[in-house]
Amino acid sequence: MASLAQWVAGARPRTLPAAVAPVAVGTGSAHTLGGAEPGLALLALLVAVSLQVGVNYANDYSDGIRGTDAQRVGPTRLVGDRLADPSTVRFAAFLFFFAAAVTGLALVSLSGAWLLLLVGAAAIVAAWRYTGGRNPYGYRGLGEVMVFVFFGLVAVLGTTWTQAHRLDTGSWAGAVGVGLLACALLVVNNLRDLHGDREVGKRTLAVRLGDRRTRVLYVALVVAPFLAAAVAATVHRWALLALLAAPLTVLPVRQIVSGATGRQLVPVLGLTGLVQLAYAGLLTLGLLLSA
Repeated sequence: MASLAQWVAGARPRTLPAAVAPVAVGTGSAHTLGGAEPGLALLALLVAVSLQVGVNYANDYSDGIRGTDAQRVGPTRLVGDRLADPSTVRFAAFLFFFAAAVTGLALVSLSGAWLLLLVGAAAIVAAWRYTGGRNPYGYRGLGEVMVFVFFGLVAVLGTTWTQAHRLDTGSWAGAVGVGLLACALLVVNNLRDLHGDREVGKRTLAVRLGDRRTRVLYVALVVAPFLAAAVAATVHRWALLALLAAPLTVLPVRQIVSGATGRQLVPVLGLTGLVQLAYAGLLTLGLLLSA
């Protein structure tokens, strides 16, 4: 039976910046548009965190029962390491999806943004189908695309829309920047597991691109968000504060470029999350100052 610490590790807390960052930037964007609502921002954060933890448990379950976790390194796998019963892990995933659905319903009801009900339902389905179901898209190299859409565009723009009911160039630029950094987190994860995934037939984008091109992709994903911040600065000049996070990319990029593999890439995941948090925090501050 898995301990509480193992359940927490199985939730993969290092990926949580991908849930926090878009809500922060989306709320900052709403503030520039005159519509920031702290209560709605808190609900959006609960939705994002619930989805992130839910998808992490869902991946643990689906990869575990398929046996694709057998050759991996990195965080605790509850099913793959036989620490918890698969049905219990699946229940945990559905419990967090349910929490996201209930909180999302409250958010939509209070904001009046009823169209987002369909978007929220699509997000939950996408979270399960990443590695679940008969033909998971994560096994076909489409994981990064969906992460960009749901943890970038949907999360940031949805947060802004529920509070301000409109978007601008800064909203879109912030969504792109946050989405690219969320993709960088997944790229590190898949680069770490590249050889194991290849052996079990899991064709992630890293497997399709190969080692060298995946490393080039990572560098592009952590550099491009700063260009997005520059675009946001054309309408909200203090958005340039996000550039202060650029030095934090040096260490993870150096590790990637130097050829770090396997367990050597585990710290890079945390460093990438730190970059995303710093970028989102500074961009949010810039947006607040620009209002």
